[in-house]
This record gives sequence, structure tokens and C-alpha cells, in this order.
Amino acid sequence: MKDKIIQFFSNLGRSLMMPIAALAACGIVLGLTSALLKAQVVAAVPFLGFAVVKFVILALNKLSAVVFTLIPVLFAISISLGLAKEDKEIAAFAGFIGYYAFLVGSSLVIATEVIDFSAMKISTILGVQTLDMGAIAGIIIGLLTAHLHNKYHKVEFPAAIAFYGGKRFVALVVILCSGLLGLVMPFIWAPVSSGINALGGLIASSGSFGVFIYGLLERLLIPTGLHHVLNGLFRTTALGGVYEGVEGCLNIFLQFIDKVQISDLAQFTKFLGQGKMPYMMFGLPAAAYAIYKTTPQEKKGKVKALMIAGVAASAISGITEPLEFSFMFIAPQLFLFHSIMGGLSFMLMSLLGVVIGNTGGGLIDFFIWGVFQPGSNWYWVIVVGICYAAIYYFVFYSYLKKKNISIDVSVDDDSKVNEQTIPDNELFNTARTIISGLGGVENILVVNNCMSRLRVDVKDMSKVDDNVLKSTGSIGIIKPTDGHIQVIYGPKVEKIADKVRELLKY
Repeated sequence: MKDKIIQFFSNLGRSLMMPIAALAACGIVLGLTSALLKAQVVAAVPFLGFAVVKFVILALNKLSAVVFTLIPVLFAISISLGLAKEDKEIAAFAGFIGYYAFLVGSSLVIATEVIDFSAMKISTILGVQTLDMGAIAGIIIGLLTAHLHNKYHKVEFPAAIAFYGGKRFVALVVILCSGLLGLVMPFIWAPVSSGINALGGLIASSGSFGVFIYGLLERLLIPTGLHHVLNGLFRTTALGGVYEGVEGCLNIFLQFIDKVQISDLAQFTKFLGQGKMPYMMFGLPAAAYAIYKTTPQEKKGKVKALMIAGVAASAISGITEPLEFSFMFIAPQLFLFHSIMGGLSFMLMSLLGVVIGNTGGGLIDFFIWGVFQPGSNWYWVIVVGICYAAIYYFVFYSYLKKKNISIDVSVDDDSKVNEQTIPDNELFNTARTIISGLGGVENILVVNNCMSRLRVDVKDMSKVDDNVLKSTGSIGIIKPTDGHIQVIYGPKVEKIADKVRELLKY
């Protein structure tokens, strides 16, 4: 039971990454265009005031902002797709129509006025005036759709009605169940909503300690992949705060960045990218240098290439796993230290009044949402970051030297671990070797991926050969349950996963 629960939440976190990644990308566009529209910037760069230029920037700004109004339906689609075991496109389609049926069901009850719904938030969503549950509604419908899809997508009916069996039946049963749930939800949402808001208020009232715990858990959950669930809930639901009816710290920041004083948003950005910047841009690069310095001379070449790639991913785009998995299992005490420093980083940025939003935590977000935004107090990131660099280097270097630990994730001379891109002629062989390392085609159930990990459900874990997987360039391997394995490849995982899935079809 424990393994199933862990695997479920791990898969849920992976499913949430698709819309969250889209939000982060749109957030970058929104931040850049918002900065270019500010009066101070236009005064400094008169070219930006030209009508055509201003129109293009404003159009990009509005288009990128639209995505944030679609978070619930994006969650419904992505969770349906991510948790479906087969025929994922059918599940995604069913997730969308299921969400719409849910909206219609709720609207029918609200229109009757059988009880007083005035205390609830009523909005027009996809053209339907209905109960507004925010991202929670999308998550619920996504989970419901995935369950119904996995249960009924192969159901067979008698010949007379066989046309409505299998994949077609999924849409029918999802519409029915989602609509019925929509009819019931208005009666039970009030106490649930109050509970969520109370929990969010408790977290907010806990002050710096609450921010520290969030930052600590955000790092500690990295090995399991459950940090995606934590982040998703804070960024898109009332757990991350409520401001003028908008729920979730990321939603609030991006929707009000140009409407209120930036200092008013500090209570929400404390859960966003600002807390990651000191260790992503300064701490981990310093740790990477310490790892390189403590590596035996004959292995420095490969480790240097790995560290450079990891530093680039961490400092620029905020992808830390290539570096974290290089020491996570060989020196777990260092990962615990890193997690504690992560919590302190979030807390310090909040105490110092830093107001830098979005999710990445790398240089891109630092410049767009910090340097280019007046009043963000971005300079504290550099001050704290320099201190972090010194502390990380000293702790990593001292520990590795004292324990005589050499962190070398390369397996043999043929390993491709240091490459962030793989030529097409090598990608085929890499994917074929991965399939072999996973126990062969017959042992593989489902292949998915997130931003840095190949996530695979297998029939028999004893058939998995870790050494074979490591020879393909894996940075690390995690087995959270007896039937699920995560192989860490870093940013190049997308191409690898696509090729593995392609080969499994033949």
C-alpha cells in the first residue's frame, strides 16, 4: 500500500509538471513584456514607445496572461493524460469534456438557488457561470477521468451497441460522472474551501518558520519527485494565499504585478523563485567546484564536463537535479545540508524583503523579474548568494576531503553522461541500451518523463540492471517503489524518452 501511495503521488507530480512548465514559460514572456511597458523603461528606450512596437509588446503580454486563466482546465487535461496508462490522447480529450460537464453540473445547482451560495466564489468559466473552485476542480476531474479511463477504455459491449464500447465509452462515462459530481460539489465545497483557506492562513501566520519549512521540504522531496505536488498546490491553490479572489502565489503574482505596489506581493513571492536563487545561482555552482577540486586527477576531465553542464542548467534555468544527484546518494549528509540551506534561503529572501516571482530561480528569472522590476530588492540575492557560495564550497570541500569521498558519476570510458545533447545515430543505441537495462520490452509497462527524469513502471524490478542504465549516461537512479524506477538524465531526457517510446512501439 505504501509503495502504491508513493508511486501515485510521484506520477501526479509528474503530470502537474506539463502545465506548470507552460506557466513558467509564459511567465517569462509576461515578465519581460511587463518590464518593457513600464514608464521608466520606455523613457530610457524611446523606441519602445512607438505605436507598432508597443502594440506587439502589449499583445504578447495579454496572450501570455491568458494561460493563467486556464489553469484548472490545463490541470484536468494534463492529469488525465499523465495518469492514463494507455491511449493517453483519449484520456486528455475526456479530461477536457469532463471538466466542462463538471462546470455545467455546478451551474445547474447554483441557478436553482436551493440554498444560499453567496458565500462561495461564482465566476464565468469557459462561458459558464458556475462555482469557481480554482485549480482544485481541475485536479479532481483529472484524477476522476484517469481512473475511469484506465478502468473502461477497453470495455466491450454486445454487437448491437459495440460502437459505444472501448475508447468511445470513456467520454460518455466521464461526462456522466463529472456532471453528477458537479451537481453535488456546491453542497460540500463551502466547508472544504474554508478548511483550505484556514490552512493557507495558518501557513501565512507561521511567518519565517513556515517559509523555512516550505523551502526545506521543496528540496527534501526532490529524490521522490513529490516536490512537484508541493509546488503545484502552493502556486495554484489557496494554500499559497488568496488575494482579491485569486488563489495561489504564482497566480497572484503574475496577475497583480502591474496593478499593485510590488511590495504588496512579498507575502506571495516568498514561496516562489526568489527563495531558490542564492543556492541555484551561487551555492550549487560553488559545490560543483568543490566536487571538481576533490576529484582524483585521472577523473577530473569527465567530472569537470559534468559539473559545467550541471552549473549551466542550475544557474541559468533553475534545473538542479544534474548537480544534486551527483552527490545525493554518495554523500547524503551533503544533501541534507543542501536542503536545510534551501529552507534558510527561502526564509532569508522573505525577511530581506525580496520580491521576485515566477518559478525558475535561475538567471533568466533573476533579470526579468528582479533586475528589470523596480522595487524588487534584487541586490540581496547577490549579497546572500556570495555568502552561500563561500559556505557551500567550504562545507563540500571539507566534507569530501575528510571522508575521502570522490564523487564520480561516470561509469566507464564510453559513458555519455557529460553530454547534454546526443547525436541521432547515438540516440538510437542509447535508447536500445536503456530498454535492455530496464529488463527488456516485456518488462516495461509505462514510460514517461519530466524535466530531468525518465520515469518507468516495470513488471519485475529484479530484471533491471543499474550498471547498464548508468552506462547510458544516467546521473542517478531512484527506485521509490518495487514497480517504479526513475533514471536521471538532466535536460536531455526529453529526446531520450521520445526515442525509447518510439522503439517500444516496434
